[in-house]
Amino acid sequence: MQTGARSDSEQAPEAADARPGAKPSQPPPRTDASAQSAVAGAPSNGHGADPDPRFQATRNATIMIIDDEPVIVDILRSVLEDAGYHSFIETSDSTGALELLSENKPDLVLLDVNMPEVSGLDILNGIRADEALKHIPAIVLTGASDSATKLLALGLGATDVLGKPVDPSELALRVRNTLTAKAHQDRLLNFDALTGLPNRRLFMERYAKALARAGEKSGQCALLLLGLDRFQKVNDTLGTEIGDALLTAFAAALEEHTRESDLPGLSGVDEEEIALSRVDGDEFALIIPNLPHAEICDLFSRRILSMLEKPFHVGGQEVHITASIGITVYPGDGETTDALLASAGAAMAAAKKSGGNGYHHHSTEHNAKSRERQELEAELQLAPTRRELFLSIQPKLEVQSGRVAGAEGTLRWKHATWGIVAPEKFLPIAEETGLIIPAGEQALNLACALNKQWQSSGIEAIRVSVNVSGRQFRNLENLVNTVRRVLDKTGLDGKFLTLKFPEAVLMENPERNVTALQELKSLGIRLCLDQFGTGLSSMGYLRHFPLDEIKVDGSLVKNVPGNKDAAAVVIAAIKLAQGMGLKVVAEGIESEDQLTFLKKWGCDEYQGKLSIEQTTDWQKNARKAAEALDNKSKSKSKSKSA
Repeated sequence: MQTGARSDSEQAPEAADARPGAKPSQPPPRTDASAQSAVAGAPSNGHGADPDPRFQATRNATIMIIDDEPVIVDILRSVLEDAGYHSFIETSDSTGALELLSENKPDLVLLDVNMPEVSGLDILNGIRADEALKHIPAIVLTGASDSATKLLALGLGATDVLGKPVDPSELALRVRNTLTAKAHQDRLLNFDALTGLPNRRLFMERYAKALARAGEKSGQCALLLLGLDRFQKVNDTLGTEIGDALLTAFAAALEEHTRESDLPGLSGVDEEEIALSRVDGDEFALIIPNLPHAEICDLFSRRILSMLEKPFHVGGQEVHITASIGITVYPGDGETTDALLASAGAAMAAAKKSGGNGYHHHSTEHNAKSRERQELEAELQLAPTRRELFLSIQPKLEVQSGRVAGAEGTLRWKHATWGIVAPEKFLPIAEETGLIIPAGEQALNLACALNKQWQSSGIEAIRVSVNVSGRQFRNLENLVNTVRRVLDKTGLDGKFLTLKFPEAVLMENPERNVTALQELKSLGIRLCLDQFGTGLSSMGYLRHFPLDEIKVDGSLVKNVPGNKDAAAVVIAAIKLAQGMGLKVVAEGIESEDQLTFLKKWGCDEYQGKLSIEQTTDWQKNARKAAEALDNKSKSKSKSKSA
């Protein structure tokens, strides 16, 4: 008989009945002499799980029971289940025991000595000779009355020896104490005593597993190696006690900053898998698995360096410290743990050589991209005050009449030296760094002020729509206050403003977002689901959102009417929206054939190259109004400065 690990969640009647003679949650009857001699007084009412909180953590341990008598295995398991344990591996086949041990690596082994073919002492000898198994504690069970067998078992590395028949209470206590000692040993073996973080040994083990998973999925895995700058000076001037306190405080702050829930740009990264370790005196390692793109390493590095801008207060001292960070990415920078760790060390050394308080990629290409990104971010910080951000206006037309029904304002950046910066270059940076919050507020203010100016200039009143990013939407209270403040400031009626939300953002937390949208809706504005059709899960929730319109993504519309599959999706979207009383806007319309298709199926509005070509007069008037608004703004600025 040989089975895998079983837990209390697997105690369905059919699973329990698979063991001959066993009943759910009950020990099997002991019907033979060997069973009678195995345990002295099998539990009837049970002695219950130990309530002492010091030992509760050991209840999740996996215990492997090896005995050639299946009935004895069942009795031992029943005793331990009664003591509160629930995860077991069982076998009565001694010939396959070592293989099963290697596959499962339990926390404790209960091992019978007298078994045919392969004895318990042979198995014990194999455990202690195996590098991966040698630290697993083993309690040997023997019916031998002579001390020679017990001494031989202890000499081979048995943790404890129990004579048969085994007293249930004694067995439970021996198991508890052995597991508690193992937990303490594991803690010493795998964790840093000063900071409580995983140590170098556990880091290398986790890193190897992370690289293996990345290799299986053809993905990337990043390693950030952090070293405190001039840490020895702290020890020399303030003493090692302050130095140790600083390391502990730094480790705690580092752990907190890598566990925050709002880590923008980390889609696809499981925060629970981000592994932080202390690998040397003042060096720490951070593993980022499932890396979508290398820029995330820059984001993490900047967060850490920003964290160090504030001093640490330790031992009554205010201590300023900086760090240097080396970055390496699998598989581009290497394929083994040793090679990648060496690459990260070299990159960290380069960061220190450059003066510290910075980060450096091992890859030359990544370093160039990193420098470009840092420059873009620095310039983007200044863009609002330099008045370099502006709105690109694209008109929306009614499909049936061709009348201008609205306009979409999209944030753009015109740098004094670089000229127009592509949105795909600066918008992700704005989102990840939080710059999208002030930039988005400026876009909203410009859109509302511009719409009000159009109305004052005699242009027919229309709705203007503005994008809301994920970062803005997650900070709901700020968004609501901003919209309310901008409407009051510009005097624009809320019915002339539409906020657009990407489908993916709304689907992050549909239940919460229904309430959030209702709060925005109370301001009198219209709400639009943007990029509709790019996600897979919105259909079920769409009817719950208090929306006014959906915008069919241009990637779907570009292939109609020629592509039957694309046409079917667009038709389905239009019919779905119509059935729910929502307006449908199609983007990316470039041809009359596409427009004819939209007319046939009842789409409400469209925008794109075709709408721009058909509204030259409207655009001239809109630009004149924008110039007038800009002149007003400049006059106000001059009067304030005067």
